[in-house]
Amino acid sequence: MNTETTHLIEELEKKFDAINQKTDTHLEGLLWSKPITYWDYIQTDALLNLQTQRTILPDEMVFIMYHQVNELLFKMILWEIKQVCHCEKLETKFFAERLTRISRYFDMLTTSFDIMGDGMEVEQYMKFRNTLTPASGFQSAQYRLIEFSSTDLINLIDYRFRATIDRNTPYSHAFEHLYWQAAGKDYHTGEKSYLILEFERKYKDEFLRYMEEYNTINIWQKFKELPENDQKNPDLVAAMRHYDKTVNITWVMGHLNAAKKYIESGHGSGEATGGSDWKKYMHPKYQRRIFFPELWSESELKNWGEDC
Repeated sequence: MNTETTHLIEELEKKFDAINQKTDTHLEGLLWSKPITYWDYIQTDALLNLQTQRTILPDEMVFIMYHQVNELLFKMILWEIKQVCHCEKLETKFFAERLTRISRYFDMLTTSFDIMGDGMEVEQYMKFRNTLTPASGFQSAQYRLIEFSSTDLINLIDYRFRATIDRNTPYSHAFEHLYWQAAGKDYHTGEKSYLILEFERKYKDEFLRYMEEYNTINIWQKFKELPENDQKNPDLVAAMRHYDKTVNITWVMGHLNAAKKYIESGHGSGEATGGSDWKKYMHPKYQRRIFFPELWSESELKNWGEDC
């Protein structure tokens, strides 16, 4: 054996000794292992069999795949956020690099709406969407997790109730006053719609755990852990503002405008599949979703989403 091979075997022995395993057993296993292929590694067959239409309309496939791509990107975003928020000795360079990755994914999402907005025939969409009721993109749990892990919880509370909620408020009470709760309630009776009841049945426990887990380690809190001089760095502040605006204005408006094209086409009732007041729920000037309000001027906060 040459020197390099000998060194590799020695390193393998160290690795397996550390976990009380026999190196020879693992080496013998390599004799019978199958070489990896692209399709096995990426799980291509499984991935391409996850698209199941409810109708015979071809453009429904565009709708399904587009939203699945969104969910994959949400998973990538959460993967990066977790690395930042659970880093015990966070350095500014690492924080900035991961923030750039996260923003890049949202930039990609923002510029992708033409795929859905211009990629489906209105007539087809207005037919197959009736089979989706009462499901709604509102029910993307990963998007909620991104919100919980990006900012202090108070910034996700319906602004009408923020004065009554603080860090000592039980998470279950704060949950009932999250900004998106209003989209699933009857304004007259206060009763929740089927849309939000099913959403909560599946995800409420996970949401409450996430709210508590990221209460003190969300992106904003990790930013505040950085050296004071770095918090004032113009490039880093600009990156934080870009992420905030992209998620809470640019991406939201791209989604809203794509929805308008179809829902207001005159081919249907003009209502969302989930029954929510979709215009007020989605438009940033109404819900005022702002992750890092301390990084915006008083004027910018006052006019949030007004120039969309």
